[in-house]
Amino acid sequence: MAEVAFLLNGTPVALRDVSPTRTLLDYLRDDAGLRGTKEGCNEGDCGACTVMVQDRNGARALNACILFLAQLQGKSVRTIEGLAGPDGQLHPVQQAMIDHHGSQCGFCTPGFVTAMATAHLNGDSDHDTTLAGNLCRCTGYAPILRAARAVETAPVPDWLSAPFTLPQISSGECGGADSPPGDACHPATSDDLADWFLAHPEATLVAGATDVGLWVTKQLRDLSPVAFLNGVTDLQHIERQGGALHIGAGVTIETLRKALIPYHPSFAAMLRRFASTQIRNAATIGGNIANGSPIGDGPPALIALGATLHLRRGAEMRHLPLEDFFVDYRRQDRRPGEFVAGLSIPESAPALRCYKISKRFDQDISAVCGCFNVTVADGRVTAARIAFGGMAGIPKRARAVEQALLGQPWTLAAVRAAAGRMAQDFTPLTDMRATAAYRLTAAENLAVRYFHDLSGAPVDVLEVQP
Repeated sequence: MAEVAFLLNGTPVALRDVSPTRTLLDYLRDDAGLRGTKEGCNEGDCGACTVMVQDRNGARALNACILFLAQLQGKSVRTIEGLAGPDGQLHPVQQAMIDHHGSQCGFCTPGFVTAMATAHLNGDSDHDTTLAGNLCRCTGYAPILRAARAVETAPVPDWLSAPFTLPQISSGECGGADSPPGDACHPATSDDLADWFLAHPEATLVAGATDVGLWVTKQLRDLSPVAFLNGVTDLQHIERQGGALHIGAGVTIETLRKALIPYHPSFAAMLRRFASTQIRNAATIGGNIANGSPIGDGPPALIALGATLHLRRGAEMRHLPLEDFFVDYRRQDRRPGEFVAGLSIPESAPALRCYKISKRFDQDISAVCGCFNVTVADGRVTAARIAFGGMAGIPKRARAVEQALLGQPWTLAAVRAAAGRMAQDFTPLTDMRATAAYRLTAAENLAVRYFHDLSGAPVDVLEVQP
């Protein structure tokens, strides 16, 4: 059981003997009597449960349904009930939703308003992005977007603009490697984590819980013992060194997306379509890799970049090419007590392009994700790294295609011929997202798209006009 202390709508809350996997949503609705936060999908897709979470790094919109109470240690939570002022003054976003008729049945409205208020606090006016994780099926998005635009220049209310300070709440601890395995571990450093995980290799490591949360809400699994990694700050940095970017495993997808814009803009643009703002604010790149999903969007780009993975077990560090980490479906080259500590990628790869194919542009799982990194010198291909997700049981390189390109002239004919070897690299499945034939055809077409992309032709689905 865990002890958790945080602020809830400005009021200190201290909980004892809390199940490590009790969600914030269940606590709000069942224990705190705050039922404005709604349960919709209970898997982080609909945004009806959106809350604002603040700490010393700022404010983020997160999904309460897959956010465990133990992840809130030392943080501040605001729900829809906490957005109004102390005298009942409405937040500018709330008033704008009234003025612009942004609500009908009202079920989705608390989540929309909380997401909008968080964006407003952060000065973020990219509403198409910040609201992509909130779904509405009756009002329609036009009046909601009008409300968001109407308050772009409105000042942040005084009751939300104060800097975050909570010196009275500690960051938690593990209790040492000898602590009982049933306890929840809150390591403060990667050294603490390494010692505890080596002693409890059967434990579940929880970073953002964007997938692990579904193990609880959908599969009703017992995850104990559990280590919560959000306090391990030394795994949350991105550093430039020797022409490489060294990325800690605890870096969130949203932080990574913003950091990659000047280095790998195509990768960053693809991460814009990684789930939603709420998910990207919680999910970590280390979790995306360690999860081992064949449809994870991070690994194909990282493999195309030639990423090196850093694994830690106790005091021992191990380094291997990322593509070698994925052994088979949901099986990775990771020893008991070993965890993903970070990765390294080159800071420059001008020819890297990443393409995500999904039924919806926003907040959808890839049917195919293809990333290409081809080097051309004097008109001929001198190096090629091409990786796909959604085409096999693991994220995987298209080695037959790469070999077919090496030494060939960089022409459309050569690219088409090499792309015809996709079937030698992949035997994709047919599932609810796409047929095997569609996936192979799409992968071949992405190679052609890549050629045109490097030639300067407009290929982005947001740029191409009928």
